[in-house]
Amino acid sequence: MTRSDKDTIHKRTENRRLLQRMKTGLEVVKHTPYKGVLLGAYLVGAALVWLFRAYLFSLDSYGMFSPVLEAAINLLIPLYAVGGLLAFLAFLGTPRGNKAAKEGLQKVGLVNHAGEAPALIAKRQDGNNPRLTIWEFDPCGIPLGEWEDKRARIETALDITIAKMTWAEGRKLIRVYAVPAKSDFPALLPWKDKYLTPESFVLVLGESLTGAVTVNLANIPHILLGGSTGSGKSVLLKLLLMQSLRKGAEVYIADFKGGVDFPKVWHNKCRICFTEEDLLYTLGQLVTVLEYRKGRLAETECKDLDTYNEVTGENFHRIVFACDEVAEMLDKTGRSKESKEVLAQIENKLATLSRLGRAFGIHLILATQRPDANILPGQIKNNLDFRVCGRADNVLSQIILDNTNAADQIPKDARGRFITGDGTVFQAYMLDEKQL
Repeated sequence: MTRSDKDTIHKRTENRRLLQRMKTGLEVVKHTPYKGVLLGAYLVGAALVWLFRAYLFSLDSYGMFSPVLEAAINLLIPLYAVGGLLAFLAFLGTPRGNKAAKEGLQKVGLVNHAGEAPALIAKRQDGNNPRLTIWEFDPCGIPLGEWEDKRARIETALDITIAKMTWAEGRKLIRVYAVPAKSDFPALLPWKDKYLTPESFVLVLGESLTGAVTVNLANIPHILLGGSTGSGKSVLLKLLLMQSLRKGAEVYIADFKGGVDFPKVWHNKCRICFTEEDLLYTLGQLVTVLEYRKGRLAETECKDLDTYNEVTGENFHRIVFACDEVAEMLDKTGRSKESKEVLAQIENKLATLSRLGRAFGIHLILATQRPDANILPGQIKNNLDFRVCGRADNVLSQIILDNTNAADQIPKDARGRFITGDGTVFQAYMLDEKQL
C-alpha cells in the first residue's frame, strides 16, 4: 500500500468519523436536557442575528456598498450558523479522552494495515452496573480476536481493567466494558449470608467486574475446578458445598487427603468417604438412587427433578458428590491389580452419574490440580460443562479450559482469583467455616 493510498484512506476515515461524531452529538442532545437547552439557545441566537442583521451591521451606513455587503452577510450568516451547529454537534459527540485513547492504542500496536488506530466514539457509565464504564470504538477493520490478543496492552494503554469486549451494532463497533485500573479486584472478599440466592439451585462463586458470578446446577449440572496448588480450589469448593447444604441438598465428599481439609463440622452435615471401598459403596448407592428416580420420572412423564417435585408434591432432594483432589482418588500410578479394578469400578460409576445425573438432580463437583486424561477420563471430563480455573500456566490452563486464558489473565501471585470457561474473571468469596 503506497503512501498516497494510506493518505486517501485516512482522509475518508476522518470524514466518516466527523459525520459519526455529529450523529452521536445529536443523540446526546436528545438524551441530555441541558445540552438540548444550549443547542436551542444557539439556534435562537442565530435566528435573532439573522432577523436583526441590518441593525447589527449598520448596512445603511455603507452607501453604495450596502447592497454588496448585505448580499455577503446574507450568505455568510447562514453558513456560519450551519457550520456552528455542526461544530457544536461534533463537539458534543466527541468523548472526553478521545485523542489520548487513540494515541494509546497506536502506541501498543493496535492498528490496521493503513496505520489507523481505532477511534473512541462514545464513553458512558453502564446503566446496569455503575462500576463499569462502556467504551465504544470504531474498530477500523481490526477484528475482535485481535483486540482479545492485545487485551493486556489495551488495559495498559487506557489505564483500565477490562471485564469483557464484544461487537456492537452488528460489527460496526467494538464495545469494551471496563473499570479504572485502580478499581481492580480486592485481595479478599468475605462471604456474607446475604449473597445466598433465592433461586432454586443457583450457586454463587464470587464477584467479577460486571457483578456476581453464578452457576445454576439445574441447567449446568457438573463443575470442574482446576488450578495450581494454593490457587484457592478447596476454599471455592467448600463455598459451593456450603450453599448446597443451605439449599437442602444431600452432600457426599470423597476426601483422600487425610481429613485435614474438612474439619468435624463437615462430618456432621455431610457423608464423607475416606477409603476406596467406602467410596465405591457410596457411588453405588448414588447410582441406585439415580435408577430409582429415573423410573419414577418415567412413570409420571416428568422431564426433570423440579417438574417431578412440583407435579407429585414429593421432595426429592438434590444430591451433590464432591472430591477435593481427583488425583488422590483416581490416580492408578503404582497401584496393584486389585486396586486398579476398584478404581475402574469407581470411574464407571462416576461416568454414569456424569452422563445421567442432570435430569435426576445428582451433581458432581470435582476439584483437581491437573485434570489430564491420566487422572480424569474423557467420558467424565467431557460431561463437566462448567469449568473454573485458578492460577495456572499455559499447559494447565489448556487442559482445564481448552485455552490459555487462566495463564494470561490471572496474576501469578493471586489467590482466590478464577476464570470461567467463557472468559469471566472473578474473585471467589472467602468462606469462614464457622458460618456453617
